[in-house]
Amino acid sequence: MIPRPELLSDLSASSVLTSGATVSGELVDAVRLALSGLDLHPGDSGEIEVRRDPGLGEEAYRLTTGSRGVEIVAGGRAGAFYAGQSLHQLLPDASYRFSDDASWPVPGVRIEDAPRFAWRGLHLDVARHFFPKREVLRLIDLMAMHKLNRLHLHLVDDQGWRVESRAYPLLHEVSSHRPRTATNYYREPEAYDDLPHGGYYTLDDLAEMGAYARSRCVTIVPEIDVPGHASAILAAYPALGATGEPYDVLDRWGISPAILSPMPPTIEFLTTIFDELIGALGETPYVHIGGDEVVLDHWAASAEIGAYAASLGLDGVNDLQAWFLRQLADALAERGVRTVVWDEAFVSGRLRQDTIVMPWRGMNVGRRAAAAGHDVVATPVFPLYFDYAESSSPDEPMAIGDATAIEDVAAFSPAPEDWSAEERARVLGVQGQLWTERVPDARTVDYRLWPRACALAEVAWSGGTSADFGGRLAEHLGRLDALGVEYRPAAGPHPWQRRRPHRPSGVRVTEVMARIDAMTHDAESTRPSL
Repeated sequence: MIPRPELLSDLSASSVLTSGATVSGELVDAVRLALSGLDLHPGDSGEIEVRRDPGLGEEAYRLTTGSRGVEIVAGGRAGAFYAGQSLHQLLPDASYRFSDDASWPVPGVRIEDAPRFAWRGLHLDVARHFFPKREVLRLIDLMAMHKLNRLHLHLVDDQGWRVESRAYPLLHEVSSHRPRTATNYYREPEAYDDLPHGGYYTLDDLAEMGAYARSRCVTIVPEIDVPGHASAILAAYPALGATGEPYDVLDRWGISPAILSPMPPTIEFLTTIFDELIGALGETPYVHIGGDEVVLDHWAASAEIGAYAASLGLDGVNDLQAWFLRQLADALAERGVRTVVWDEAFVSGRLRQDTIVMPWRGMNVGRRAAAAGHDVVATPVFPLYFDYAESSSPDEPMAIGDATAIEDVAAFSPAPEDWSAEERARVLGVQGQLWTERVPDARTVDYRLWPRACALAEVAWSGGTSADFGGRLAEHLGRLDALGVEYRPAAGPHPWQRRRPHRPSGVRVTEVMARIDAMTHDAESTRPSL
């Protein structure tokens, strides 16, 4: 079973569960949804009995199976849903395939379970490459199966804007597509496919995705990354930029100097966008505002922006960036929404105390944020960036660099033992990131995420993996096969998953980490969050 339950005891008796069986009691809808392929029916009594225990946490449950059927006791709807997912994993792999008449043996067990971390996330970059709504819904189903509960959607970057705006329609009319896409590796001359790429979610799509996710105990966390990474926004509305100059939606990778103006019209623009997102998604407890990899050169060169910073009593553009992000966080707080940022925003200072920090540059930055009183979601490049190849083999398909193996993910500790108890208590959880510069389609998403996201799920739910993880994963792959997940095989890629013929040497994780260490070392001299 993945993720591993907190306690699992074998019982001698067993039973049989048939398609069309009856489930009764409280929270029945959650259990039926978790076992939707079995077409369970509600009733006054049945093979599966469900009841609520207010003494358990919302996501906690007890599951007992035996000769008398199945009993589920859950703290809340999420607990009942996760109990249903665990029950499903007790059944044969074939139970994950559609069947109109099936009967499955259920071994006798007693499970007592609750998650170690509240935030168990996956990030999907839909800006660099767009993935249609059907793929997002499928990913939500796979996350729910693994008890992952936060889907972080990176909705905008230099290479595209991915959501309808009725207030600013040029965003989806102009900024949602680019005429071509870079196909080169790092250290190669630029090359392009000359194929237009684009797409966006309507607000109705977003509402549907939000409701679909909530029904499966997943929260969508939308990201509007500002003030940098702004080429796509400025392609539609150049007046919102620091210079007013025209931009194109970027067709290559890397960091762009494009930056939004920090002036009041930009705050008004982004606040309106937030209102549209919040209104569409419904219950939206978190919005991510980015704050990473911001090139401040255009702000520093602008007399108007310099004068504006001085009028606010700010000392230079670094303070201005911190002030700008704080205005957005305050606006979100007024709407009952908590702000999430990448770690550069913490280093720049002035964060609201309730802002959540994602330390992508390493857990040293995360520890500093936790020590300053910020909640933290562990997101370090190594080992939680799943756009890195899983081995250094030349057979691996195009990736940003080499190599992050499933063993690296399985060994990760989101709340390191050498942190203080207070710092460890600030770790909300852990999240894997899939940036998609070199992930052009849904099949590659499967290959990059799975089974590394299985290890992530176990770390997030149980706090770490156990010695038997490899054996349990080998069995779990049969479930992924039944669901049609095109994961990376342990022996390496299938022939149709392999690289293109020419592959120069990629960027090694060690090189990336050396650069990140240098970045964070430089940041040590800056003031902490205020």
